[in-house]
Amino acid sequence: MIEEILIRDLGVISEAKLEFGPGLTVLTGETGAGKTMVLNALGLLLGERSDSSAIRKGQDQAFVEGRWLLAESAVARIRELGVELYDQELLVNRSVSAEGRSRAALSGKSVPVGILSEIGEQLVVVHGQSDQIRLRSAVAQREALDQFAGDALAEVLSEYTAVYENWKQASTRLTELTAQLEARSREADQIRSAVEELSSLDPKPGEDIELADKAAKLTHIEELRIAATAAHNNLSSEGFDDSSDALTMIGKARRALEAVSEHDPELAALAQQLKEIGYSLNETSASISGYLASLDGDGSAELERVQQRRSELTSAMRKYGPTLDEVIAFLENSGARLLELDSSDKEIQELTTLEQSLAKQATELARSITDLRTKAASSLAKAVTAELAALAMTGASLEVSVSTGAELGSSGADQVSILLSAYPGAEPRALGKGASGGELSRIMLAIEVVLAKSELAPTFIFDEVDAGVGGAAATEVGKRLATLAQNAQVIVVTHLPQVAAFATRHLRVLKSVSDQYTATDVVRLEGDAVVEELARMLSGLSDSESGKTHAKELLELAKASI
Repeated sequence: MIEEILIRDLGVISEAKLEFGPGLTVLTGETGAGKTMVLNALGLLLGERSDSSAIRKGQDQAFVEGRWLLAESAVARIRELGVELYDQELLVNRSVSAEGRSRAALSGKSVPVGILSEIGEQLVVVHGQSDQIRLRSAVAQREALDQFAGDALAEVLSEYTAVYENWKQASTRLTELTAQLEARSREADQIRSAVEELSSLDPKPGEDIELADKAAKLTHIEELRIAATAAHNNLSSEGFDDSSDALTMIGKARRALEAVSEHDPELAALAQQLKEIGYSLNETSASISGYLASLDGDGSAELERVQQRRSELTSAMRKYGPTLDEVIAFLENSGARLLELDSSDKEIQELTTLEQSLAKQATELARSITDLRTKAASSLAKAVTAELAALAMTGASLEVSVSTGAELGSSGADQVSILLSAYPGAEPRALGKGASGGELSRIMLAIEVVLAKSELAPTFIFDEVDAGVGGAAATEVGKRLATLAQNAQVIVVTHLPQVAAFATRHLRVLKSVSDQYTATDVVRLEGDAVVEELARMLSGLSDSESGKTHAKELLELAKASI
C-alpha cells in the first residue's frame, strides 16, 4: 500500500505531499490543475522513462519520493530482488536533472532505474489512457484465469509442476545417456583391451627401478667380475703365495703381538683388534666370493631378457601412465569403471520406463488443468460481461479462450486468450484493440473487480476510468471501484462526482496562477469540503445550495450502496 508521495519541482507542482491510505482514494481538480503530474510522479517511482522537460521552470531537478507499507507476500518478493527493507517499509526516490540524468534509490541505496520497474510490477497496477494494461501478455492472461479458478486448479497445478519437473529431468538425463552410449561402448572396449594387456604384463610396484639397476649391472658384468676377483685375491689369495694376501699378513701381525702381549696389556688390546679385523675381512672375502658366483652364467642373455621387460613396461607407461604406479592403479580401478559403463544400459532402461510413466502422468494432469481452466474461463467471461453491462458497455462481451497445444509446458498445454467483442456480432479482438482509452479502463476495471474476489490484489490506479460515462453508469463505476477497494488500495483520477462520492479519502489538486508564478498543491478534503468539491464537480459552483444538496444525496447513496 502506498502511504505517501512527496513531489518537488515536477511540472506545475512546486512541492506537494500526498498521503494515501487503504480503501478508495479519489483525486479531483479542475482540468489542467496538475492531476497528470501526480500520475507522472508515480510513474517515475515505478521506473518509467524520465523527461527533463517536465522539470519545473527555473529549477535544476525534479524529485519524487514514495513510501510503501508492504504485505508479507510482497516483502518476500521484493527481498528476492536483493532490496533491503526496514521492517515492512520500502522507501523509493527518483530524481531527474535538467541535463537529463536520472537517479534512483531504494531504502537509501542507489540502484539502476530498471530495478524500479521490477519492483513496480509487484506493487502497483496502472490502468489509464495510455493502455497500460496488466493483462497485455498471454502469460499474464493465463495467470489471471488461474487465479480466478482458485484452489481447485492451484492444487492440480502444484502436482503437475512437480511431475513436469521430474519428467524433464528424466528426459534430459535419458538424452545425455543415449548420446553418450556409443562413446561409453568405445571406452568399455578400450578398457577391456587394456586390462587384457596389463594382466598379461602383470607389472609390480618398483619393478621398473629394479630392472634399471639390473640392466646397468649386466651391461658392465665383465668389469664387475674383474674388480671383484682382484678384491678377493687381495683379501684371500687361494692358490697363490700365502704371504701376499691381507688375511695372512694380518694373521702374522696378530701372532707377533700376542707373543709379547703378556708384557704389555696395550699390545694385547691391539692384538684383539687385529683378530676382529681378520674376522671381518674373512666375512667380506666370503661375500665377494658369493658375488662372483652370482655373476656366473650367460650375462648377455639375461641382459636381453631384462631390456625386453623394461621395453614392455615403458610401453605400458606411455599408454596408461606416465608412471608405473599409475599403470598399476589404472589396472586396479578398471573393474569399477567397467561396471559403471556397463550399468548405463540398465540405467537407460530404467530411465526410459520412468520417463514414459512421468510423461503419462503429466499428460493426464494437463488434461485436468485444461478442463478446470475451460470451466473457469466460461465463468470469468460471464462475470466480466455482466460487469461491463453495468459500466455503460451494454452489448460488449468478454471471451476467454483456452486452446490446447501439442506440447506440454511448465504450466500445462494451454494457451489462454482474453478477447473483447465490442458489440453484438462483432469479432472478438485482443484487449487494447478496438476500444477507446476510457472503455479500456472500464474493461480492466470489470476484470479487476471480478479477479479481486479470488485473491488479494496490489494497489490499483485508474486514470479517468469514467471517461465517456455519466448518470447511473457513473454511479456503477464508483460502486465497483469501492468494491475493488475492499480488497486492495485503489487510487482514481476522476471528473465525475458519482465516482468521487464513493471515496474513502478525497484529495483535491489546486492550481494558483499569478503574473509570475503558477503553483499546484494537493489537499485532503473532509466533511463540508468534500460536499463543496462534489457540488463544484456537479454544477461548477462550490457554494451552490442545490449543488450541495445533490452532493449530499450522492454521498448518502454511495454510503448506502456499499
